[in-house]
Amino acid sequence: MTRMHKYVAVAALTTLLAGAPTLSYAVSQGETAHTTAQTAAAAAKKAPTPRIVKPGEHVVAAPGFELWLTAEGKHWTDPDMPDDPQFRSVVDGNIDPTQPGVSLQASGLDGHYYLSGLYYGGKGTASRVEVATSTGKVRGKLIELAGKPGWGVWYAIADLPPGDDGGDFLRNVTVYDTKGRVYSQLQLN
Repeated sequence: MTRMHKYVAVAALTTLLAGAPTLSYAVSQGETAHTTAQTAAAAAKKAPTPRIVKPGEHVVAAPGFELWLTAEGKHWTDPDMPDDPQFRSVVDGNIDPTQPGVSLQASGLDGHYYLSGLYYGGKGTASRVEVATSTGKVRGKLIELAGKPGWGVWYAIADLPPGDDGGDFLRNVTVYDTKGRVYSQLQLN
């Protein structure tokens, strides 16, 4: 393996582990763009994908903030109401899984915002989610049922700035595919 290939492989691994959306590298003398394009394509194939869960399997995002999926939709509890499960249907006609979309459910408690929602209808494979806020970006996680349900759930936890009730905090939620393109997006502010 040439030095360049080792550098690209290490850069790709570092990028993957850091969750960074891009891979950068230089073409050394004697290397071709074709060779480095092949390496970049191989790294893109290793982009993160949603965690696959079984129906009813609970995912603990934080104490009291749990999510689980069934064929009917998303179920969750929030830390402020851990004994009162919530539900968002994917079969009641409120979403069109043939069109890209993102939903949002949020609750605040003790300076934290517990965020989650559905994503659906995008092209490709969903890879990552970012929530743009008034103080910067927050990365979340994705979960899906096995197979190709055509929808999944994203979740994240954001710290609210002191004195902010969350009213103008959220800007947008963007789910990206494994190639770094927008899979679906929700514009808020």
